[in-house]
Amino acid sequence: MQLRFELGDSATPRGHAILYARLSASGPDRYIATYCVVLPIAFSMAKYLPPMLSGQIPPEALGGMGEGISVVPIPPMLEDVPDLDELRATAERREDDLCDLGTLLLSDDSQRLLYGTQASQEYAQLYARYRERWPRISAPSPEPVPMDEVDVDAVVAAILPERARLTEMARLISQARYALDLHDTRALDAASRELQRLARSLPEKFRADRLAQAALRTDTTYINIPPLDQQIRTLEGEDDAGSAPE
Repeated sequence: MQLRFELGDSATPRGHAILYARLSASGPDRYIATYCVVLPIAFSMAKYLPPMLSGQIPPEALGGMGEGISVVPIPPMLEDVPDLDELRATAERREDDLCDLGTLLLSDDSQRLLYGTQASQEYAQLYARYRERWPRISAPSPEPVPMDEVDVDAVVAAILPERARLTEMARLISQARYALDLHDTRALDAASRELQRLARSLPEKFRADRLAQAALRTDTTYINIPPLDQQIRTLEGEDDAGSAPE
C-alpha cells in the first residue's frame, strides 16, 4: 500500500494523520477514513482486547497489534465519511497529515480493519525513518565536585562523638592562646578555622561558638569562659551511667 501525502510531507511526517480511501463501487464516490497516531510509548494492544473481540479479529490484523506497537488507527477500521472536502479542511485546521490510500475493493468489514492497520503501520515506518534523523539528545552528566570544595574535616568532625569534639576544642583553645602569646598569625588562623568548624558541629547546649569566639580574644573575657573540662567530665559521667550494669 502506497500513501500519498495530500497535506504534510512523507519525509517529515507529523506523527498524526488522517488516512482515507475511495471505495470501488458503482454510483457516487464513497470514502472511508481513520485517524492514525504514532504513540510516544510502545505497548501491546492485544492484551487490552477481551477474548470475545480478539476472536473476531483476523490473525493478520491482530499481528499488527502485538508487542511493541507504536501506532494506533482510531477508529480501528476505515469508517465511512460523508464529505472529503470537510475531511481535508479538518486536517488543515488541526495541522494533521492527510494521506490518500487510493481506491480499495472491499468485500467485508474485516478488510476495512486490515487496510486500516496496514496503512497505519506504513505511516509509522515513515515516521520512524524521519525520527532516526533527529539530533541525538544526550543526558548531561553530573559535574564532578572538585575535591578542594569538599570540607573533609567538617565531615569527619560531624561524625565524631561529642566528647571527642569537646576534647579537641579544648586542645585547639590552648593552641590558639599559645599562638596569641607568640603573635604567631599563621598558627592562630589555623586554630581559629578548626575551632569554628568544630563549634558548628556541636549542639547549641554547649555554646561552642561563644567558646570559640572568646578563646580568640585578647582581653580578659577568656578568663571567664566556663572550663571545657567540666563539660567533658559531664559527658563522661553520662556515658559511664549508661554503661553501668543494672
